[in-house]
Amino acid sequence: MTSDEGAELTLEVLPDATAAAERGAACLAAELAAAVAARGRAVLAVSGGRTPLRALSLLAAAPLPWHSIAVLQVDERFAPAGSEERNSVQVAHAFGPLVEARPDVFRWMPVDGADARVAARRYAATLAELAGAPPVLDVVQLGLGTDGHTASIFPGAALEAVTPAVALAPAAAGWPRMTLTLDVLNAARRIVWLVTGAEKRAALAGLLAANPAIVASRVRRTSARIIADRAAAD
Repeated sequence: MTSDEGAELTLEVLPDATAAAERGAACLAAELAAAVAARGRAVLAVSGGRTPLRALSLLAAAPLPWHSIAVLQVDERFAPAGSEERNSVQVAHAFGPLVEARPDVFRWMPVDGADARVAARRYAATLAELAGAPPVLDVVQLGLGTDGHTASIFPGAALEAVTPAVALAPAAAGWPRMTLTLDVLNAARRIVWLVTGAEKRAALAGLLAANPAIVASRVRRTSARIIADRAAAD
């Protein structure tokens, strides 16, 4: 358990994206190690997008008890198998050799089938298996879109809540998506945001101010930390 457990949302500003990735990886590693020490296992959900990839690559090299850790996805596109549009492809690249050495660690969203609702229910069952019902994840890593979205929860877009834990989002940038719900995100023991780049400045300011126009502001603010670079925070 970290020292700011239960505290209001905190912000750490690092000089650049590289430093933010290093800090993000260290923070995620510490949270996972603490979860394993406290409960014997840890469940981490990671977001897509390019921002977290360097941090995840560094996390993969951390000396953690990976046999006691499960890595899930926050969201995924129903894109063709192997497509770079899939978050799982990018995340797998980031984790590198760990994916081959410990494939059992990773639980990818099942977006290959023809029936999206069946796929959502399958992933809800995975969540229940690993994190209970209702699921309580140990750590969720979130990103922030320039429009203020997080996960695949976009402004003005209605989700189809197939289960209380997993929803379907309408097509965005060409692909429909599967996403964890706000109920799951808000039930996580720890939330770690990674936000970099000047293009995120307005969205981050809105998140910090709890601006209701920023969808990401619907994520709870306790036991949550934002790690940002100066370009996004200034």
